[in-house]
Amino acid sequence: MTIAIIGGTGPQGQGLTLRFAKAGIPVALGSRDPARAAEIGAALNAKLGEDAATITGLGNEEAVKAADEMVLLAVPFSGHNKTLAAIKPLLEGKILVDIVVPLKEGDPKKVDMPPEGSATEAAQALLGPDIPVIGALHNVSATTLNRLDWAINCDILVCGNSLEARKKVMGLVKALGVTPYNAGDAEAARCIEAITPILIRTNISKQVPFSHAGIKIWAPDH
Repeated sequence: MTIAIIGGTGPQGQGLTLRFAKAGIPVALGSRDPARAAEIGAALNAKLGEDAATITGLGNEEAVKAADEMVLLAVPFSGHNKTLAAIKPLLEGKILVDIVVPLKEGDPKKVDMPPEGSATEAAQALLGPDIPVIGALHNVSATTLNRLDWAINCDILVCGNSLEARKKVMGLVKALGVTPYNAGDAEAARCIEAITPILIRTNISKQVPFSHAGIKIWAPDH
C-alpha cells in the first residue's frame, strides 16, 4: 500500500517518510517543487538502504494520485487550505490524514486556531463530508522522527468524524511501532492540536532537563 505525504520535504514530512518506508510502506513524497521532491526522495532512499520500501519524490498532485488510500498532509498551516483546495479533486475515495497544527505566527508556543476550531475541522469543512479527514501524528517531534536510532517516544491520538477511517489510520500508525488511541470525532482535534505548543514550550525550557518529549497514555499500576 503506497501512501502519499504532502509537504514531505519539510522536517516533519521527511521524518514520517523515513519511518513509514523503514516499516515497509512505500511513500510518494509530495512537494510543490517536483525536482526538489525527487532530490530529497533519492537522499532518503540512500539513507535507508535496500531493506526499506521505496520513496518516490513527486509533485503534490502526482503524489496524491500514487496513493492507494492514505494521503498525509504535513504542510505549514499557512499553506494548509490552499494545498487542500489544489488536491481536493484527486482525493475522492481516499482518506486525508491531517497532521498540521495551527501554531501562532512568530510564537510556536501558542496556537492560533481557525474559525472551524482546529486544522482537522477546517480540512473537513473545506473537503466536504464525502472525503474523510482524520487528525493524527500532531504531537511527535520532527527531530525524533528523523533520528532512526531513536524510538518514537509517544502514543498517537487519532480523531475524525468517520469511525471506519479512524480505525484504518490507527492501523497505519501501528506500523511505526507506536500505540494509537481513538480520541473521538474531529472536535477532539481542538485539544490534541493544542498539546503541540505545550510540548514545544516544555522542550525549549531551560528548567527542563530534556528535549523532544512526547505524551503517553499510562495504565494504572493496580
